[in-house]
Formats: sequence, structure tokens, C-alpha cells
Amino acid sequence: MTTEAIASPMATRIGQALDRLRERRPLVQNITNYVSMDIAANALLALGASPAMVHAPEEIDDFGRLIQALAINIGTLSSDWVAAMTLAATVAHERGTPWVLDPVGAGATRFRDASVQQLLPFGPSVIRGNASEIMAVAASCGLGLSAARPKGVDSANTTSEAEVLSIELARHVGCVVVATGAIDFITDGRRQAHLANGSPLMTQVTAIGCSLSAITAAFCAIEPDRFDAAVAALAVVGIAGERAAAQTARPGSFRTAWIDQLAALDATAITSDLKLS
Repeated sequence: MTTEAIASPMATRIGQALDRLRERRPLVQNITNYVSMDIAANALLALGASPAMVHAPEEIDDFGRLIQALAINIGTLSSDWVAAMTLAATVAHERGTPWVLDPVGAGATRFRDASVQQLLPFGPSVIRGNASEIMAVAASCGLGLSAARPKGVDSANTTSEAEVLSIELARHVGCVVVATGAIDFITDGRRQAHLANGSPLMTQVTAIGCSLSAITAAFCAIEPDRFDAAVAALAVVGIAGERAAAQTARPGSFRTAWIDQLAALDATAITSDLKLS
């Protein structure tokens, strides 16, 4: 099957999912790092979702009754935050609420790896990280012989290096795994896709990846097929990035242009720009 034959029906489904997201405006709880709170909230608003940056343990049970999706990002960890994340994941699991795990910096410290292992039993719908993070999570699960080379929160591996472990991890956890990079790789352990949308400028603005995880959660709220939800999130974030990069070559103005492009994105843009195989 040609790339065009794969991309065309998926582009249609992504456009439809984007319309549903804007119509339903899902409430997405984010337990995320301090660096990403502002841009992730603004990205969700621009796309059409409703963000809630709620992490106090005292609120999680009550708030869990209101949300349609949850994103957990371990970027700025502390013991208190891990407790809140675990409680939120427990509530989401019990109530059947989709949730996304962003294992920022996995493999860099034992505390991060232990925190990820504490969260995995509560069944994330999607695990979204860069190639090194995904490989490190797989290794912490005892899968394969990982050669992950984390560099703080940055990746020193390509997504092609992470593909086999991504598939193993998806099957092991029973979820969708997304390894992001120049070419993004998405798998549920059975299906696989590659997506090539995006811009190098996206790596020069902090927390765009964290925002992607929040947007993935928003799509999971309105798309029961988590594989399709992950592809949709990657597509809109990447296409908005390409269109923003056509307007500016500087990271500061790119941040604003990217948020603007998320708000402007429509089915026509997705159909014309999607690079999926």
C-alpha cells in the first residue's frame, strides 16, 4: 500500500477527530512540570480543549469525577508529586478515564525509573516520550537489551533505534507507545505508523513535547481508538510546527506562531500536509 493510500483515510479521521475535540471541549487534567504548565495549557486552549493544571492530592478524587482525560508528566519530580500522580492514575484506572504518561528523563536517575514503574500498573492509554526515554522505560520493565543514552531530558537516540523496544513495551503494558523524534514512531504492539511532520525549531522551545502529551490526552478523550488518537495528536502538533516555521526562524516568535497555528488548523491543512507512512 502506498504512503498516499495510508495517509488519505487517516487524514480524514484526524480532521473528524479535531472537529469532535473542538465540539466537545474535553476537560484534561495535567499533572505536569513547572516548565510546561503555561505552554501546555495554552496549547490545549488553542486547539479547543479545556486544561486544568491540578496536582494537589486533596483535589484529585473530586476532580477525577469531572475530567475526560489525564496527562501525567514526570519532568520536575518530588515525592509529593509522585504521590499525587499515583493517586490520579489510580482514580483514572478505576473510572476508565484515558491517561497519558510522559516519562521525562527516564533512565537518567533511579528515582525517575522507580516512579515510572510505580505508575505503569495503572494502565496508561499512551506512553509518549523521546526515543531514549522510551528505550529506558522498556529497559526498566526488563525488556530487551536497551542501549538508551539519555542526555538529561533530551534524546541521544533516534526513533529507528527505539522501534523494536517500543513494540515490546506496547505489548507488555497493553497500551500505545509513541517515540518522538525527527520521524515519530507510533505502535500499539500490532499496528505501526511513522509520521514525519514537524520542524527543528520545535526542539528549541521548551515543553512543546510536554504539550504534545497533553494534546494526546485530549484526543484520547474523544477517540476510543488510542492508536488513532496518538496519530492525530502528533499530526496536529507537527503540522502546526511546520506552518509556524514558515512564518518565523526564531524560537521566541515560533512559540507564539505554533500556538496560533494550532488554533487555525483545519481538515484541509491536515489533508494537504500529513506525512504518514
